[in-house]
Amino acid sequence: MSHTAEPAKTAAKAILDALPDDASWEDVQYHLYVRQQIDAGLEDDATGRLIDTDEMRRRLAEHKAQRGKVAG
Repeated sequence: MSHTAEPAKTAAKAILDALPDDASWEDVQYHLYVRQQIDAGLEDDATGRLIDTDEMRRRLAEHKAQRGKVAG
């Protein structure tokens, strides 16, 4: 389910209309992918699945410490 109220088909048409007439298939795929990733990030934010930078650093440090104990 998309975070935005705009249907995917409508969003895709808007993206296509915004691209130049000589856009390549790669250009089209890239812009659709970026839009999809933005929508996914907004959905993650709306449902509380994001963490802030300090929490991520804490988790990474903890992970590295755990790996160090196993390897050592």
